[in-house]
Amino acid sequence: MSGPLRLVPDEAGPEHTVQLRALPLKRRRPASPEPEHEQPLYLSADPLDELAERLRDVCADAVHPYEIAAFLESDGLSDEQAALLYGRPDAFTVAEELFEKVERRYPGPSSEFANPWRADPWRCVVRGLVFALPGLGYLLGANLFATTRMRFGLPSGMLALSIATLVSWGFNQALAHRSYRWLGRLRRREAAVCLAVGAPVGALVAAAAAYLVGGPLGSLCFAAGQSCYLGAATVLLVLGREKFLLLALAPASVGAGVVLAVDVPQVVRTVVLLASVLLAVALAVRELLVCVRGGEREPVELKLPVRHEIPHLLFGVACGALTLIAGLGGTIHQAVRTGGHAAQEASTALTGPAMIALTLSLGLAEWLLFRYRAMAVAALRTSHTGGQFSRRTGGILLGCLFIYLTTVAALDAAATVLWPGAPALGVPQLGAMLLLGGSLWLALLLNAFGFSWSTALICLAAAVAESAGLLAGADPIVLQLIGCGAAAAVLTAIAGPALGRTTQHR
Repeated sequence: MSGPLRLVPDEAGPEHTVQLRALPLKRRRPASPEPEHEQPLYLSADPLDELAERLRDVCADAVHPYEIAAFLESDGLSDEQAALLYGRPDAFTVAEELFEKVERRYPGPSSEFANPWRADPWRCVVRGLVFALPGLGYLLGANLFATTRMRFGLPSGMLALSIATLVSWGFNQALAHRSYRWLGRLRRREAAVCLAVGAPVGALVAAAAAYLVGGPLGSLCFAAGQSCYLGAATVLLVLGREKFLLLALAPASVGAGVVLAVDVPQVVRTVVLLASVLLAVALAVRELLVCVRGGEREPVELKLPVRHEIPHLLFGVACGALTLIAGLGGTIHQAVRTGGHAAQEASTALTGPAMIALTLSLGLAEWLLFRYRAMAVAALRTSHTGGQFSRRTGGILLGCLFIYLTTVAALDAAATVLWPGAPALGVPQLGAMLLLGGSLWLALLLNAFGFSWSTALICLAAAVAESAGLLAGADPIVLQLIGCGAAAAVLTAIAGPALGRTTQHR
């Protein structure tokens, strides 16, 4: 293609050829400049301002300059580039200044966020009923305690029943905690095995303690039946079968209502009590069999140290002692002062409504524990600083405590109206009851956060001090005001700072 191209085949010679020549490039004439308005050039006084505007969303959501620094480094910003482009010695200095320049804009709680501490209020109502209804059993078994015979200022057999109650509360508290530890590890079968072994042992130990104290045969049988019921109730409550327990309490509840209306022979009362106990035990055994047979044995063997249950055992004993002093303190005080001769005239009309109010309020107490944790998690998600979170959790704590104590006072007023011949509580008696309720609720809250030894020792010290003062002849109301008041003050002083830390609510 680089040779000459003939125009006509017959023509020859280079003179009749046309050479291919390269065409010169066409040059564009520069267009005549049109008059334009010069746009002012806005330059940032600090090149970091432009970066702050570009990374506004990242900087606004950051909780610490290190979070911005990590983003800058992941984006490839080195210390040399930070010095060359932004005049800062390193990327961390850039991150710190960006953190100061951009206002915080933390995202609020998501609507899809599922709070793990939501509680079913109706379930708490049922649990409150199953805590209170067993008290009707004492109405059915009142004739078993030989009220004409006194021992240590109490009706004969009442001391044995009190000791059995303390042992059962302490043992079952530790048993429930150990079973919940298994459930927390998603091992329901192991929890059922723990309950199947521990509940009968606890009932046997409590009945043996009552037998060692001694008393009429009827009262010892009542103490043994109560121990069996408390063991079965622990099984059903831990495994989440409150409705089964409510069904087991139906015979005793109906029987107590009949006793209040008409006179019923003691044999019929005993049969009704046995029906409730046997029904509770049968339902507990059925539930244990379902859990043991339906669950699969885990391939990895796991052992839980028993020493972790000791503070919960002591806490159960302390709570039982404080409650018994509140219920029987007046009777014991009269017995100590008169040598036990005039104690048989003591009436439960004063303390009965207070005990009913406390037991009925346990369902609300449990719901408020869940409510506190749910609101604390919400405060953790919306608080901007540690101080703000601490103030919010402090307000939540005081609010829950106020709601609980107000409800206890209202329940006591209602029980006083319904209780035949019950006098209204005076200010000291009401204050003692509220201090007891507040101490127990704060102790349960701290227990839920792992402060088991602190709460156990504080409540145990209060129980020992009140017991010693009661046996020395001191007024029980004054003892409760001092003992429960001191316990409530110490527990509040611990709960405020401890639960105001964000690490407690992880």
